[in-house]
Amino acid sequence: MLLHDLIATGARDHPDRPALIVDDDILTFSQLDDRVSALAHAVAAVAGRGDRVAFVGANGPEWVEAYYSVPRAGAQLAFVNHRLGMGPKREAIARYEPAVLVGDVDQLAELATVGPVGAPELPDDLHPGDTAWLIATSGTSGTPKVVELSHANLLAAVDATRGARPMHDDDVYLFPFPLCHVAGYNVVLFHRVGRPVVIARQFTAVGLVEQVRRHRVTNVSLAPTMVDALVDHIDATGASLAPLRTVSYGSSPISPSLLTRAIGSFGAGFQQGFGMTELSGNAVFLGAEEHERGLADEPELLAAAGRPGPTVEVRIIDDDGDDLPVGAVGEIAVRAPQVTKGYWRSPEANAASFVDGWFRTGDVGRIDATGLLSIVDRKKDIIISGGENVSSREVEDRLAEHPAIAAVAVVGAPDERWGELVCAYVVPRPGTDLTADEVLAFGRRTIGGFQQPRRVELVDDLPRNGSGKVLKHELRARLAGAPT
Repeated sequence: MLLHDLIATGARDHPDRPALIVDDDILTFSQLDDRVSALAHAVAAVAGRGDRVAFVGANGPEWVEAYYSVPRAGAQLAFVNHRLGMGPKREAIARYEPAVLVGDVDQLAELATVGPVGAPELPDDLHPGDTAWLIATSGTSGTPKVVELSHANLLAAVDATRGARPMHDDDVYLFPFPLCHVAGYNVVLFHRVGRPVVIARQFTAVGLVEQVRRHRVTNVSLAPTMVDALVDHIDATGASLAPLRTVSYGSSPISPSLLTRAIGSFGAGFQQGFGMTELSGNAVFLGAEEHERGLADEPELLAAAGRPGPTVEVRIIDDDGDDLPVGAVGEIAVRAPQVTKGYWRSPEANAASFVDGWFRTGDVGRIDATGLLSIVDRKKDIIISGGENVSSREVEDRLAEHPAIAAVAVVGAPDERWGELVCAYVVPRPGTDLTADEVLAFGRRTIGGFQQPRRVELVDDLPRNGSGKVLKHELRARLAGAPT
């Protein structure tokens, strides 16, 4: 099976069912299939087999059409973040060496582009192993790499998620993330089962509540920053998220305190997914039942990532690639059909990340005797202070319990004596008069000695990428006095 086969199947089995909803515009499966075919022919007129087609534009139906049509033409869809500044955007496009650009008129007006013409024959020898999407990693370390995802990779991720999460015949899914992110595999997931997808042009708490009501949305994916904004909006206005029944969250860690507030506020079941671009989406899942148990009498579950989906294997390894004992902390390695075919034009990165068929994720975690995976931190985000390893995520979770803290990111500050000191960047909640001394005092009461923050910086916001992940390399650069 290939990506575009999902839309063709939907057009055959339920041609008049809504497939894509943007604002008040609705495309049925039949209409979407027609548009995918038309764009595929247009792409084939200007791009050859294996060429890159770079898409740059804000959320809209054209993005989803490109998900399917560019690979249908035998080309590779190169994702470009439209929210980058013009300089970085040009650099991102140049990296792909695209045959053609596709996207918004207002974006392309500032960039060179070629208008597709003609209607050539489409290739009939496509293979599931062909590269369908090219996506740059989130760049949280400052050095993004380009990930190659094949038809088979993406469909394996879709089927792993489908096997791990219950889905219903009346599901309507809302996607509030930028479509230039691997989270877009969720769009393919719901098309896989023939269900409508609502695309938010941009996320706002008010807008999401309205879209849930207007389109009878039952399922939504959210980042922790979105969850926090929605909780505040619901608490302030009494807004309802009915008929929403399932919230899937991921993208970055969520504090147990925020999760507890959200579960009580939304009136919906919560489920978590752990994944990354290199895994074509999510690979490890924590279901609604485990969240309910976590709220009841097993709070440790709320801090867990979950269990591997079908066809996914997970190990915890040391620096030499050897297995560690149950409960030990080490690097998370994954083997699954959804693991990327490799980094594009980066043999060094491939050699470092793929060992004996296993992908080294760069995340640090542990697996308990029941097979439950917990994420400790990103490997590069572990702070070494006085010879002790400090998990920045654990410190962030404790500080996030302070009612006046809206967001927090913890990094290591260089120190001649200790090597690194724990530094917390804190965003106060609006209307509070939080001080750095108050944060330090709270840390002394709630956090173990060597993990306590020694420095607090109050900021208006944290630097984030398009998927909501904090760019900690920018925070480290601030501490070192380097340009960000």
